[in-house]
Amino acid sequence: MFIVSLSYLVPVDQVDTHLAAHMEFLDKFYANGTFVLSGRKIPRTGGVLLARAKDRDSLDAILQQDPFFRYGIARFDVIEMQVSRTAPGLELLKE
Repeated sequence: MFIVSLSYLVPVDQVDTHLAAHMEFLDKFYANGTFVLSGRKIPRTGGVLLARAKDRDSLDAILQQDPFFRYGIARFDVIEMQVSRTAPGLELLKE
């Protein structure tokens, strides 16, 4: 499991010009089960993703497809973790 923290490198109005393409990217990887959670940081300085991937190299290859990465909109900081406990109903996160 990976926690991905995005931090915007440009003003929010520039972020918004790439937001639709970023959402399409997210949709693609939600559909195949890679992404399991995402949302904006508050205040709006970036976002957070919870991702499942085979390994860090595989995740990096996926993240490089994000328009926010390709156009230098955000920095991506990745933390790998082993899920050992979950709340009831979230057992799929341990897979």
